[in-house]
Amino acid sequence: MTQTTLSPPIVTPSPVIYFTQPAARLSVHGKFLCCGDEPFLIKGVTYGPFRPEADGCEYHTPEKVDADFSMMAEHGINSVRVYTVPPRWLLDTAQRHGLHVFVGLPWEQHIAFLDHPRTRNSIIDRVRKGVQQCAGHPALLAFAIGNEIPAPIVRWYGYRRIERFLKQLYSVAKEVDPAALVTYVNYPTTEYLYLPFLDFMAMNVYLEDKQKLRNYISRLHNIAGDKPLLLAEIGLDSLSKGELQQAGTLGWQIRAVFKSGCAGTFLFAWTDEWYRGGSEITGWEFGLTTRERRPKPALAAAHDAFSKLPFRVDAKWPKVSIVICSYNGSRTIRFCLDGVSRLRYADYEVIVVDDGSTDGLGEIVREYPVKLIQSKNKGLSNARNIGLEAATGEIVAYLDDDACPTPYWLHFLVETFRTGKYVGVGGPNIAPPGDADIADAVAHSPGGPIHVLLSDTEAEHIPGCNMAFMTQSLRAIGGFDPLFRIAGDDVDACWRLQARGWHLGFSPAAVVWHKRRNSLRAYWRQQLNYGKAEAMLERKWPEKYNAFGHIAWHGRIYGRGLWQFLNWGHRRIYHGSWGGALFQSVYHGSPGVMMSLAMTPEWYLGVLMLSVMFMVGFYWHPVVLGILLLAALTATVTQAVIGAFYCRFDEVPRTRKAVLKLRLLTMWCYLIQPVARLRGRLSRGLSPWRMRMPSGLDIPVPREFVLWSEAWRSAEDRLTDLESFLKQEGMCVQRGGDFDRWDLTCRSGTFGSLRIRLVMEEHGNGRQLARLRTWPTVPRVIVVILVTLIGLGIFDLSARSWPGAIPMLVVAGALALRVSMDAGAALAVIFKYIRQNRPGECEVRNDP
Repeated sequence: MTQTTLSPPIVTPSPVIYFTQPAARLSVHGKFLCCGDEPFLIKGVTYGPFRPEADGCEYHTPEKVDADFSMMAEHGINSVRVYTVPPRWLLDTAQRHGLHVFVGLPWEQHIAFLDHPRTRNSIIDRVRKGVQQCAGHPALLAFAIGNEIPAPIVRWYGYRRIERFLKQLYSVAKEVDPAALVTYVNYPTTEYLYLPFLDFMAMNVYLEDKQKLRNYISRLHNIAGDKPLLLAEIGLDSLSKGELQQAGTLGWQIRAVFKSGCAGTFLFAWTDEWYRGGSEITGWEFGLTTRERRPKPALAAAHDAFSKLPFRVDAKWPKVSIVICSYNGSRTIRFCLDGVSRLRYADYEVIVVDDGSTDGLGEIVREYPVKLIQSKNKGLSNARNIGLEAATGEIVAYLDDDACPTPYWLHFLVETFRTGKYVGVGGPNIAPPGDADIADAVAHSPGGPIHVLLSDTEAEHIPGCNMAFMTQSLRAIGGFDPLFRIAGDDVDACWRLQARGWHLGFSPAAVVWHKRRNSLRAYWRQQLNYGKAEAMLERKWPEKYNAFGHIAWHGRIYGRGLWQFLNWGHRRIYHGSWGGALFQSVYHGSPGVMMSLAMTPEWYLGVLMLSVMFMVGFYWHPVVLGILLLAALTATVTQAVIGAFYCRFDEVPRTRKAVLKLRLLTMWCYLIQPVARLRGRLSRGLSPWRMRMPSGLDIPVPREFVLWSEAWRSAEDRLTDLESFLKQEGMCVQRGGDFDRWDLTCRSGTFGSLRIRLVMEEHGNGRQLARLRTWPTVPRVIVVILVTLIGLGIFDLSARSWPGAIPMLVVAGALALRVSMDAGAALAVIFKYIRQNRPGECEVRNDP
């Protein structure tokens, strides 16, 4: 019996336009910056440098700066970027006008600065003195330890040396002012620099096309990961483009920046007055004002755009139904509902589905203005379907009971829906900083909810803790499959939507804070259940899995720790001919075979088998088996060590001892996670030796079949018909890719498969001759194992060591038999398809 409780309607606070006096230092909070507890959106301009005064000051006089800053504040500007270390009085002036100052620390980055120790030490000393001059000031926004190191210089030294040097400069700045935010301002030509230690990502971007700018911001978000993204320079030259075009371009650029989820931007520049390299710059006029401080139309356009950030107050927003499903979630439900109550969206409802909780969850939920539905415990999918049925919004958004949305979460989701291309949209889920040590270690461990992206904007999978769908589309596929009681329902729903030709989007700014498991036992249970869900998904979607029982994602997996290492540790850089490309993009390589295998749960079965073989064959092959076992154990430990030590635990201040403890905990999670997944997979039948047994077997040799037809059919139609038949017979079928010479592959087990190629001969008047060619294939890993076993067995036979030879050859024979059975079972199904009597067709069989 389902019980519904209606609470008072939600009173949604009206949208707020932020104007924050710089009384508190800014801090990083997920993908955004905050001033105290309030989000702070950077609406800035660049300022100077100007021709030096007699005392060497590059920012004129205090009186002129005061006039400029006053005019900025009047036009909605809250931040100023300077390129050299300003005098202290400039920071005081900024504070009086409610402005934050982004301070650049200049040094000789246009020369080969790493060649001489004296030059390196001079740069470090200048950075230290620059930070000391501004340290602790309340108007300080952040320090920039560099700005656009030229791409030829980076290419000359190699990106790794540049990254190490920038990390050294970052450490120097943090030593002087630990509370200050520190970044490096990059540009598209060196976007491949991997700088995860920075507090936020800053990039100078000049693009005059709306769609190109939006697409590039999406790319930068994925490079930035969980860090805020700041566009440190955008603008347009009014001298060459005209003042009106400059105003129009800046207007849509500002709106695009904030709608894309950036933490803010700086317009280049406040004035046309600019001094660099010992002379006035007269060939460009990027300023919002002239040299005489006459406002251009661009200043009014910027003021108008800034006043409506981050989203227009008068815009029409569709109603959204937020569904929160919980079973015994009393420990975290306040964390979730408190965040929901802080949402600044105009029209939404909250539906909490209590899935038969016994911990007093309902009493807590009734304290909030939400709709509570209580039902018997039937699992997560059933609870989500109850919420879907009760939803009245055009969009239904799902949250876990341990997830807390950021204030503009719904805005960013809906903004992505407005492109019209997506029926589902997801966003990042970030572990809240300062949680318990184990929860922090789990957040950096494998097996967490992560998104998979096909491109910078399109997703292949969005995790269930932060996902939204068009209500009508989700109902069209029947909602979530009740088969999945604990996990896997989000993956299944994504695949069913995509099977209809629909697309999923991703909004990098639609962030939720998602608590992780706070004990190793809870983490073990979670991974155990995930393993069970993987097995259930494999039975329903066998074509989505590879031969070894793992999802063959087409997109790129985004995560922490080892995933960051795999994505960035094997990068390739497109420099262009002679290093001249304007956008020198990074392309992420694939992990090595050993690393890929060591990440799978079945790897532990291999290690166990090697251990048994080592003990049994110790007296015959101690060296060979010992080396194999040692290599396997080394690979297992190595991936855990890399994953643990590639993580960053700098969200909150910690001692070295505390960080080491977290790394050891994370390493332990890396080691136990595959074991838990393996146990869950095996308990539901997802084992390496699983087999879909058809009606018969055949000898797995290459075959060719010929079908004559009096009625014309396209090759696509015939292949689709064959694919459907193979699936009905229980075969796992996969289509060939864009670079494959085969059309279909089918298998009944792990150890062998059958590939199929089709060609159609046209004989006039719609008559056709269809030729099907099939041949067996064996995974390379299985071939290596077979060759190794046979080699060891033959070696023992030559040495007349029967106790060592017999086990090796018996195992090799059993493995070869299983390979033949897997491929032979698939071939038998092909024979069944060919032998079907169809009108107008006759069968001819050739054995080449």
